[in-house]
Amino acid sequence: MIASFGKYLDSIKARDPAPRSRWEILTYPGVWALGFHRIAHALFKLRLFFLARIVNHFSRFLTAIDIHPGARIGANFFIDHGFVVIGETAEIGDNVTIYQCVTLGGTDPANGIAGKRHPTLMDGVIIGSGAQVLGPIIVGTRARVGANAVVTRDVPEGATMVGIPAKSTLVDANDYARSFIPYGTPCSQMFDPETQKFEILRCEMEVLRAQVAALTAEQPVAKSKKG
Repeated sequence: MIASFGKYLDSIKARDPAPRSRWEILTYPGVWALGFHRIAHALFKLRLFFLARIVNHFSRFLTAIDIHPGARIGANFFIDHGFVVIGETAEIGDNVTIYQCVTLGGTDPANGIAGKRHPTLMDGVIIGSGAQVLGPIIVGTRARVGANAVVTRDVPEGATMVGIPAKSTLVDANDYARSFIPYGTPCSQMFDPETQKFEILRCEMEVLRAQVAALTAEQPVAKSKKG
């Protein structure tokens, strides 16, 4: 058990250049949050739901990371920094990395039955800071989600997703061959931040069009009342 825990700490050090030793990694909120989750999940499987929630709330208070006791998490999971939310039916594979302010959120089932509502992340997935991965979708093995992306559809194996809504983009073969890319995407201009700005402007245009249409529809009514 001690040896496996040491390997877990080493797996974090391989993905994060900041710590100088294993001892420093032990101060990471993500490590503590995962430890508390293992306890909460064991209680959840025993149907001791209230006790599981108590452990969950205590962990959230200490770490600013909220992992529902029902979430299933594989080996070597690493949350870098905090302010992460992981929903009840989320499933996370091995060697997954999540950066700060990420949400693995759910969708409200139309039939009112609590089924699979949250994402499934396969092995080796990297989720960049601020990303939102929503609904019962599957993020394929070694897929990468860029910072602030919003993902609502399945992500193919090895894909790199950027933007709002998230779309797949090409990645240099040398970057793809690397086993791990910090923050999910390489630092280059190939992801074109202007595209994300365009998507935001397009949404704003749609809102403005709807408002203009509503005002135009009200004008004949106002004229008829004056007449």
